[in-house]
Amino acid sequence: MTKAILRKEMKKRLIANSLLHWYEQNKRTLPWRDQHDPYIVWLSEIILQQTRVEQGMPYFMVFSQKFPTVHDLASADIEVVLRAWQGLGYYSRARNMHKCAQIIVYELDGVFPSQKNELEKLPGIGSYTAAAIASLAFGRREAVVDGNVMRVISRLYGILDDISANKTVKTIQQIADATIPAHRPDLFNQAIMEFGALHCTPKKPQCQTCVLAEVCMARQTQNVSNIPYKKAKIKKKDRFFAYFIINIHGRYLMRKRVAKDIWFGLFEFFLIESSINLPFDELILPEVLTKHPDRFVIGAVSDPFKHQLTHQTIYCTFHEIEMSDNVTFEAGDWPGYALYSPDQIHKLPKSILIDRYWGKKIN
Repeated sequence: MTKAILRKEMKKRLIANSLLHWYEQNKRTLPWRDQHDPYIVWLSEIILQQTRVEQGMPYFMVFSQKFPTVHDLASADIEVVLRAWQGLGYYSRARNMHKCAQIIVYELDGVFPSQKNELEKLPGIGSYTAAAIASLAFGRREAVVDGNVMRVISRLYGILDDISANKTVKTIQQIADATIPAHRPDLFNQAIMEFGALHCTPKKPQCQTCVLAEVCMARQTQNVSNIPYKKAKIKKKDRFFAYFIINIHGRYLMRKRVAKDIWFGLFEFFLIESSINLPFDELILPEVLTKHPDRFVIGAVSDPFKHQLTHQTIYCTFHEIEMSDNVTFEAGDWPGYALYSPDQIHKLPKSILIDRYWGKKIN
């Protein structure tokens, strides 16, 4: 073994041992931690995708109580699942989770696969989640590489390439695969993720007290603030939503979103979307209203407000409209819409945008 190879092996061993020791002293107490039930591991990993622990924790508690086993989740109605997920965003995660639970229960006899390549065949389970389940639930030697791990490794090895590029991701995965120890790989994976979340943070990392300071290339080259490097984000798209809360004898028009777009499968009030911000008198109202302006009264109009999504900004107003007593609901006048009572609306899965406004309206 050459000196260079020996140094690399010593660095990997030092990293693994130091992180394991740090983890035992500093790990947070989390409800899914130190559990080896694949359902619980899977549930926590899906909820925490694109989500901070503080935000995901209440959702994990709701799901683990409402659907304590994979059988409970598989047998639940999808709208009940979406309602429980409401406000967490990326609703395709919830739909895939429901599909995955049904496959596990009805096709795999309720047993999660233990191998990474088999887990990746299931809906909503990519390479990262498959590695997490295989390692944390079944003790497989699979490196789990999330954003925290990518940051830690890129700093330790002084990687200056764009961290979002496939080549860079592959390089970091290879380093992680080579570093993970054969003994307690599940503990190491938790340790390096926790270290990135608490110590080697994106801003203001605690370099002065870092247990890996002597082998950190970013620190040695005084380049910590520049690593990891990521190209400028794609410009966010602006969208303008005008929701009409149309009241027909105490019930309200709503529809389920069916287009492959944000909030797919969730319910919403009558919507007029435009590419620019239009005043009310320039909105193209449905013919059923414009033909009979005497049959409805415009009530409260909300102040405009902004709702931020990852790649989109929604500018939204709510307009309350009450139809006259002599108006009856005709499905042909409102294609795709149906009437729902306030109690029904409360139970329907909705975007957090609509849920917050509706909650204020009825309280």
